[in-house]
Amino acid sequence: MKPVQFSQDELAHNHAIEWWYWNGHLQDKQGKRYGYMDCLFKAKPKKIKIPFIKGVPAETLYFSHSLVTDIKRKNFYPRIDYVSLVSKDSFSKTLLNINYINPIIVNGYFNNVMQKIERGHYYLKTEDIELHLYSKKKPLLEDGSGYLRLPNSRSTYYYSLTNLKTEGKIRVGKKWIEVTGKSWMDHQWANVKYEKDKWTWFSIQLDNNTEIVCIEFGNKKQYRLASVSYPNNKQKHTRNVNFTPLGKQWKSQKTKAEYPLEWKIEIPEFNIALTAKALVKQQEMLFGTINYWEGPLDIKGEMDGKKVSGVAFSELVGYPSELNNIKFIRKTFREAIGMGITYIKKKI
Repeated sequence: MKPVQFSQDELAHNHAIEWWYWNGHLQDKQGKRYGYMDCLFKAKPKKIKIPFIKGVPAETLYFSHSLVTDIKRKNFYPRIDYVSLVSKDSFSKTLLNINYINPIIVNGYFNNVMQKIERGHYYLKTEDIELHLYSKKKPLLEDGSGYLRLPNSRSTYYYSLTNLKTEGKIRVGKKWIEVTGKSWMDHQWANVKYEKDKWTWFSIQLDNNTEIVCIEFGNKKQYRLASVSYPNNKQKHTRNVNFTPLGKQWKSQKTKAEYPLEWKIEIPEFNIALTAKALVKQQEMLFGTINYWEGPLDIKGEMDGKKVSGVAFSELVGYPSELNNIKFIRKTFREAIGMGITYIKKKI
């Protein structure tokens, strides 16, 4: 294990899997609320061994997932791109700088960007978002070191930027809307292979300027963690965190998976007891044979005997489904690669 260092560890690593993940709660000038998520993955197909990409004849493969949620109208706009083509000059600068396109192209390509402009200032651009983000607190190193020793030797490097003041615009349907709000960023990299793991994950941003990441990972042998960033930048960590589904669920018509949409989260050691409630039911993301729920939540509860409220994002992975059509997934994936190659040849 090497200590996490900034800003060099914001760049890419020579690991089996890595991702740069962003989420946020935004509102427009009328006070209407929106959520978003944007994530770029970097994987080594032969090492990570995800079933439908492990045969890809490439040393490194990029792919991306994103979503925009119109909370008032309960509309959900997901994007799953099986292949992302990263520019040759990405990762060539001292600060994070990624340019990529997703090769399912209609009416030309769109340049996506994940960029660190200067200390604490980031820029995101996709087909659906264009945002400037300003970090207001020091990075949160999960479990104190930024290195988690998960069950079955499935360890990972992991840090977060928990309080990112955000401004810019998002596209909802065909309309671009000016927004402001707060975002969250995760960066992880690990030398592990894909297994049918289950995890429950929350990024929580309270109105009192406290942020919490809490995780329950594993099937039979579970790993739990809560890392807290306080208003004064002090950070605390504990394995004593409890997750209790409160009975409200949503069942996917596509996969038949059932996802809990309301949770009680307790961190007794830090006098924190919260209730998390999903704002939109339909937030299922489908990536090949992998299904997961990802979306915005509202938070209410108590901290040190005082009432608190806030917002959160949740990711629920490994919930049983009927999604198992490998032949269909492989065909879709190969078509995506083929379209990307055709596009490159035309440009050449």
